Order: sequence, then C-alpha cells, then structure tokens
Amino acid sequence: MDTTFYLSLFRQAADKLDKRLLSQKQLQVETGVWLDSVVLRLHKQHWANNPDAKPQTGPAIFFSIWINNADIKEHKLFYNIHALKLRKLTGYALTSRRFADDFREQFKSVEHNWPNVSTKFGPQTLMQGWKIVNLDFPVEDILKIADKFIEIDILIENLLVKVKVK
Repeated sequence: MDTTFYLSLFRQAADKLDKRLLSQKQLQVETGVWLDSVVLRLHKQHWANNPDAKPQTGPAIFFSIWINNADIKEHKLFYNIHALKLRKLTGYALTSRRFADDFREQFKSVEHNWPNVSTKFGPQTLMQGWKIVNLDFPVEDILKIADKFIEIDILIENLLVKVKVK
C-alpha cells in the first residue's frame, strides 16, 4: 500500500470537514498511520484519558475511518466506533457492556444511514461497517462517512451525561 498517497487523501478529507462545526462540537480530527492502516480519527478530549495516544489503547471512545492492504484489494473503506476500557474512563461511572447496549439501542434509529454496518460485536466495537469506494480518490467517501459521525456524536454525549461523576 502506498501509505503516503492514502495519507494525503485522508488529510484532504480532514481538511474539508466543517471546522466551525468541529469546534462547536469540540471534535478533534487526526490522520495518521496506525496499526498498518491509514486512519482518520474523530474524538473529543473528554472521551479519553489520554486523547493524544496514537493508536488509542487506553480508556477512550473514538470514531475511525481506515484503509489497509487487505481493504485495498477489495476496494473497501472501513469505519467504526470504539469504546475501550470504559470502566476506567476518568470522570464517568460506566461499564463497557452497558454503554455498548445503550448506544446500540439509540443507534437503531439512524442505522439505515450507514452502509454495511453491524453492531454485532463485543462491547469495545460499538458499530462497524464498510463502503466500496474508488480507491484512486476516496476523499468524498471519507468525508461523507465522517460527516455522518459528526451528526450522531450526540448519541455518545447523551449517554455520557447520564453517567458523569458529579
């Protein structure tokens, strides 16, 4: 895989995201190469104990869009929401299983907007899906998927408000 080429495309997509909306929602966007994949990641500072970790391994919630060698062969762009080690997420009293169940119940109302999505995973992967794309220039596809997440980040926020430690 030509990581330089795909990283450039993922950065182009990140640059096209609505900066005003990202700021308003306090969403941060990052691109990089993690775990042998080119990735665009969206998250909020309070969704992680160490929000700048790359790749994220500690307690955190984040959305990712990625591609790697295996995906290129199938012309697929993958996306998911991870919720890692939530029992240890600072400032909240929650468990991964309960959070996953609650998220998935809320997600049902918008699930039809997500191509090839599934919620049939353990509690660390809240949802995951993929989309067939033109691999020569997937910028618009990356942007559309990221925009979809920006529309539903409120599902995560609403669930976290309920379990915030006072």
